[in-house]
Amino acid sequence: MDSSGLRWLLREWPYAALFTAGFLLALAPFFGELGLPLLLVYLQLPLYMVHQFEEHRQDRFRKFFNEVLGGGREALTPGAVFVINSVGVWGVDLASLYLAWSVGLGWGLVAVYLTLVNAVVHIVMSVALRRYNPGLWTAVFVFLPAGLWALVVVSAASGASWHAHGLAAGAVVLLHVLIMVWARMRLFRFRRRGAT
Repeated sequence: MDSSGLRWLLREWPYAALFTAGFLLALAPFFGELGLPLLLVYLQLPLYMVHQFEEHRQDRFRKFFNEVLGGGREALTPGAVFVINSVGVWGVDLASLYLAWSVGLGWGLVAVYLTLVNAVVHIVMSVALRRYNPGLWTAVFVFLPAGLWALVVVSAASGASWHAHGLAAGAVVLLHVLIMVWARMRLFRFRRRGAT
C-alpha cells in the first residue's frame, strides 16, 4: 500500500467499518443457526463497528481525547487509533468468536466484556467531564442492552464460573489500561521535551 492509500485508510476507516457492519449484520441469520449464544458473541463485532462510526468519524474521538485529556498535545495519533480499533477490537472480537465456536462458549465473554467495559468508560467519562464524548450514544443505547443481553445468555449457556468472568473482564480492562498508559507515556515525553 502506498502512502496515499495508508493516509486514506487512517482517515476513512470508520466509514469502511460502518459499511462492513451492514454486511456482517446481514450475515447474522447464518450465525443464528449455530444458536443464540454464539449469535450474540458474533453480533458484538458489527455493533462495535457501528459504535466506532459514531466515535471516530471525522477523527472526532482522537481530537476530543487530545484536546480534553491530552491538554492539546497529540496523545493519540491516527495510526494508534487505527491499530487500537482494528487489532484491539476487530482482532480481539474475531479471536473471541473463533475460540467460542471451536474451544468453548465461555471464550465469547471476552467480546461481550469488550463491549460492556467500553460502554462503562464512555459513561464514566461523560459523567466526570459533564459533557458528551464521541461514542456515548451508541455506548448507552447499543452497547449496554446488547452487551447485558449477551452476558446473561452466554453466561447461562456456557456455565462460565466467576473465575472465567474475572479473566475475561480483567483482560479487557487491562487492554484499556495499556492504551491509557501508552497515551500517558507519550504525554510524559512531550512534557520532558518542553522542559528541556
